[in-house]
Amino acid sequence: MIFPNFPVKDVAASTTFYEALGFTKNPQFSDERTASMVVDEHIVIMLLEESRWKEFTPKTIPDARTTAEVMIALSAESKEEVDDLYARGLAAGGSEGGAPQDHGFMMSKSLQDPDGHTIEFVWMDPTFVQE
Repeated sequence: MIFPNFPVKDVAASTTFYEALGFTKNPQFSDERTASMVVDEHIVIMLLEESRWKEFTPKTIPDARTTAEVMIALSAESKEEVDDLYARGLAAGGSEGGAPQDHGFMMSKSLQDPDGHTIEFVWMDPTFVQE
C-alpha cells in the first residue's frame, strides 16, 4: 500500500474536495485534524492539518501553490474517466495543474487541490502497453 500524506490548511474543505473525486473517507483513521481518504485498496491519501503534519517532521511546509513538492499520478480506466475526474475536481474547488497532455496512446490532466497539491489523472491505451 501507499499513503501519500498532504499538509492542508482546512481538513474539512480538503475532505469535501477529495470526496467529490469519489474517494471515501475512512473514519477509523480520521479526526478533526486528519482525514484518511481511500482511493482504492492500495492507495490512501492522508490529509493532515498543518499543525498535525508538524508532529511528523520539523521541515518547513512548502507552499504547494508556488513550489513543486510532488505530483501524484493516478491511473484512469478511460479518457472519459480522466475528463470526468478533472471536471469534478474543478467543480469542487480545484484548479488547473498544468496543460492537458494527449499523445494518442496516453492522455493526462493535472489538477491542484485547494492547498495546491498536484494530482494527475492518466489514461494509457492498454494495447500500447502490451505491444
